[in-house]
Amino acid sequence: MPVTTSDAATAAGGASAVWCDRCGEAVTAGSHGACAAARVLEPPRFCAYCRRRMKVQVLPVGWAAVCVEHGETRG
Repeated sequence: MPVTTSDAATAAGGASAVWCDRCGEAVTAGSHGACAAARVLEPPRFCAYCRRRMKVQVLPVGWAAVCVEHGETRG
């Protein structure tokens, strides 16, 4: 299921993700293979741009995750 980002990249100034959206650790800190595998089935837990814990809602058709700083991400 593809992830679509509405305002997150724009709000982050077009910056690339710095944090793992599943475990919250730096993307450059080790391998995140287990996180990538889990993200196929799970919504993100952390904002990839600021590391804040996101409010996640599972919907009948996918999910929505909201960062108070960077907006909503849907998948």
